[in-house]
Amino acid sequence: MGITIRDVAQAAGVSTATVSRALRGLPNVDEQTRLRVQRIAGDLDYVISPSASRLASGRTGSVAVITPYIARWFFSTVISGIESVLQSAGMDLLLMSVSNPDAQLRQPPAPRLRRRVDGVLVIAVPPSEPELREVIDLGMPTSLIGVSLEGVPSVTIDDVLAARIATQHLVDLGHRRIGIIGGSATNSPSTADQDRQRGFREVMSEAGLEVDPHLESTGHFTVAGGEQAMTSLLTQRNRPTAVFAMSDEMAFGAMRSLRSHGLVAGADLSLIGVDGHDMSELLDLTTVAQPVVELGRMAAETLLEQITAGTVAAAVPSCQLPTRLFVRGSTAAATG
Repeated sequence: MGITIRDVAQAAGVSTATVSRALRGLPNVDEQTRLRVQRIAGDLDYVISPSASRLASGRTGSVAVITPYIARWFFSTVISGIESVLQSAGMDLLLMSVSNPDAQLRQPPAPRLRRRVDGVLVIAVPPSEPELREVIDLGMPTSLIGVSLEGVPSVTIDDVLAARIATQHLVDLGHRRIGIIGGSATNSPSTADQDRQRGFREVMSEAGLEVDPHLESTGHFTVAGGEQAMTSLLTQRNRPTAVFAMSDEMAFGAMRSLRSHGLVAGADLSLIGVDGHDMSELLDLTTVAQPVVELGRMAAETLLEQITAGTVAAAVPSCQLPTRLFVRGSTAAATG
């Protein structure tokens, strides 16, 4: 049988509680006793149990990640960034998939989080006010990824700016009939959809260009949706010479539609996306890339700061990461 905390306590002539406090660096242990306990524990090759340490500190050693999707590239890539930080910190990840992104229809998260995790990370779905209040009332450190909410630390990109960069690139190439493939035709749970629409419209207005409602289509942020949306745009009597797809996955679907119509992105119609998806370079897609892994990493680090310091929400500042335009073969100067 291995060495136990009782063996260390007996050898040091102190209580097991004193051994626990001494080895975890807690107060109310004089320095001489602390050093003696540490020396004896080392001599006996005793290492304090992580689970016992967590139990004594009132921490679970786990963080909940609430996400509307798991299989989609953006979300799985953010989660990989989160996991790398938590793993280095010796923390576990509890993945909670929100079956319905609509805040009015999903199950409140607070009851499922109570006494199970030390903090919460929410990806791209802003919690409703009642949900957020429930989490805060639990004293639960919380960080948001891809969305902003006043009083809660968040790690985001400037989605308006990302869309402006994409649209301006098409305008600078001389395109005047520019279509857009948006995320959702209804109220989206994420602000990225609305913000990217706004950035697109701002640049079009500044360039003196009309936003033709016939050149607006919806792709639901999926490859299949992007394909259907591009097919719809191509059926217009006066089709666009360029299209801004608000995500790379929708752009991939748009490329598939172009191929099925005997067209080539760049040669016959310019196409740009947003994300910096791993496949964008292989498919020669021009894109405004966001640092997706870093979004997850920084959000996890922000949350760990709160957990370590024992602070909640507004005590830790939010941050916004930069995007970058990668020009590839899917965009070209307008002709004619």
